[in-house]
Amino acid sequence: MNRSLVAIAALCATLTAAPAAVAQDAAVILRTSVALDGRGASLTNVDVLVEHGRITKVAKAITLSGARVIDLRGRTVLPGLIDVHTHPTWYFNRQGRYHTTGDGDTPLQAMLAASANAYATLSAGFTTIQSLGATEDKDLRDWINTQGVPGPRIITSLQAITNGDPDRLRQLVQQRKQQGADVVKIFASASIRDGGKQSMTDEQLAAVCGEAKAQGLRSVVHAHSAESVRAAVNAGCSQVEHGVFVTQAELDLMASKGTWFDPQCSLVFRNYLDNRAKYDGIGNYNAEGFASMERALPLAAEGIRKAVATKNLKMVYGTDAVAGAHGRNAEDILCRVQTAGQKPMDAIVSATSLNAASLGWGATLGALAAGYEADIIAVDGNPLTDITAVRRVSFVMKGGRVVKDDGHPGSK
Repeated sequence: MNRSLVAIAALCATLTAAPAAVAQDAAVILRTSVALDGRGASLTNVDVLVEHGRITKVAKAITLSGARVIDLRGRTVLPGLIDVHTHPTWYFNRQGRYHTTGDGDTPLQAMLAASANAYATLSAGFTTIQSLGATEDKDLRDWINTQGVPGPRIITSLQAITNGDPDRLRQLVQQRKQQGADVVKIFASASIRDGGKQSMTDEQLAAVCGEAKAQGLRSVVHAHSAESVRAAVNAGCSQVEHGVFVTQAELDLMASKGTWFDPQCSLVFRNYLDNRAKYDGIGNYNAEGFASMERALPLAAEGIRKAVATKNLKMVYGTDAVAGAHGRNAEDILCRVQTAGQKPMDAIVSATSLNAASLGWGATLGALAAGYEADIIAVDGNPLTDITAVRRVSFVMKGGRVVKDDGHPGSK
């Protein structure tokens, strides 16, 4: 993408975002009445001290001369949420249709839409996302990191890898790394709309995941069918996405091998169905495709129910947020708790410290603890007793900068 166009898009996104990020040069003390630490503990009446973008202390009654005090008492404070499967460059164009190449939108317009999606996601309390993936992610990631565009921290695979002989697949992994990818995305099965059958051989998967490991990159695999999940796990791939058709045998295999598992509960399927008119007729978004997603809804929830009960399975949280779903990334937390029976605290841990660990950032992200990035949110209500509270994000701090504060009294 032309860099000047991206710069203009970034400027426009920054100017139109409200409220703008507030830099925290001075120390900040967040006063809380209830705080969830992201690791499974609930803390009462603690303060969180933030200095230079990091949490430096979590304790009762912190005082520091010159520090700004933000009173978050009456709300529930927790680490910034993490979504390990999103698509921020997917959007609906001005004709109310899913944007595809050739629909008339310019690269500048596409980047403006992506910037808006990024801001909506951040405002919903998701301070880090993993995009799987698009080449445009690189510019969006970099402009958020360096040019002030408001959005979550982005980890991206850039363009996914879909096929090729083993040597070619190894070359593609090397190429992605040179292009600036943070992770490798691999398609090992067909779309759910096409039945989800295995589309890569065991040899191909071993080649691409083996090369990713050799290059120091994680490998995240799209796999719906039981056989494609087994192949990805046995090939040593880092993480399996979707797994709608897994059986207990595949869940046990992932647990025994230490493979991260990221199933979706409902958001991606319901989003497609609710926005059918905007997708219908594009590629495999057709009658059979939508029927497949209808059938997937109960299977997905039941699969998560089984995953919750599988000992030692590392189940992370990713939504596969596409056009229409950005900013609603917390909906699958509700689905996991209300439909699939996951405990509220466990669902929150999946979306915070466990997700951070899956990204290799478990020592710096995803927890309210000294030394961690000051990614901190507050929600109205207590998600441990009312999981819908995760929809009501009223305060967001990312890297020590306040990017959302709905004006509750108590800040000074």
